[in-house]
Amino acid sequence: MASIAGALMPARNNLPPAVVLPETLIHRTGRVIPGQFGGLMGRQRDPWFIEASPFNPTSYGAFPNYEFHFAGGESKHTESLKFQAPSLSLPEGLGMGRLDHRLGLLKHIERQRIDLDRAASAENFDRYRQGAVSLLTDQRVKQAFDVVNADPKVLDRYGRNSFGWSLLMARRLVEAGVSMVQVNLGNNESWDTHGFAFPLLKDKLLPPTDLAVSALLDDLNDSGLLDSTLIVMAGEFGRTPKISTLPQFYKLPGRDHWGAVQTVFFAGGGTRGGRVVGSSDKIGGYPATERQTPENMAATVYHSLGLPDTAAWHDSVDRPHHIYHGEPITGLL
Repeated sequence: MASIAGALMPARNNLPPAVVLPETLIHRTGRVIPGQFGGLMGRQRDPWFIEASPFNPTSYGAFPNYEFHFAGGESKHTESLKFQAPSLSLPEGLGMGRLDHRLGLLKHIERQRIDLDRAASAENFDRYRQGAVSLLTDQRVKQAFDVVNADPKVLDRYGRNSFGWSLLMARRLVEAGVSMVQVNLGNNESWDTHGFAFPLLKDKLLPPTDLAVSALLDDLNDSGLLDSTLIVMAGEFGRTPKISTLPQFYKLPGRDHWGAVQTVFFAGGGTRGGRVVGSSDKIGGYPATERQTPENMAATVYHSLGLPDTAAWHDSVDRPHHIYHGEPITGLL
């Protein structure tokens, strides 16, 4: 979805239309998890990734007090949690005048490269270069990335963890002109609870989530941006309606993966608050009324971004690929 927004949304303030943070998702085995990139759209349509929380196979994660792959769920790392914004300073001795000169020289060289490999996508190079220049020279953008050094009271409101820092950065990027920011929960599978689910949710996962999301909504509302900024919170599936008790695997009961029904949270962006659209059966196993689909959720996001139902991206041979495969959720709008 970030790739589609990046391809079809106009850039504002010379910034990328869509950004993903805080890191590329990597399985604890070291395998990069698929589905994060441009896919059929091609690598040139990959979204901008901000690697602010570098992958570490034995520590970190959005919620450092619980990491799924540790025995018992307790983290064993002793290092301080890291959240490093990209380096956003010009090299020593390279002022704005010299930077402008080098950019002009680069454009001149590119004009001479008439045999440039078409597969390399010169247009994509230009898009990334322009964004990189903005990151180096725009003070507001640089401030957006420097969340770790924000006012301590602000950090306390969002939470001093990867998820809290990510939502604070997302808010600042929206204020700077980025149209869509996707925040992943990070690596180490914190929400993959299975057994131990109930104490882990109550004590480890829900409190920092509530803290960060509430701070984001409050700040967007206070700044007048909430009505024009859609917030969507969702996972890739739900949880089993029946509690799992598998003593050979889990010491305490919990819930496992379930694809038939789940909940998605929407706020702002023209949605009507305080509404519940659709319902499940009495055990939470299957949809009962106003059944929705992932395609409807995507259509709701595209609608809020201002993309018309005729919007399409074009492939390398100019074939159109329409982005709407469902309808915006009318009960929300």
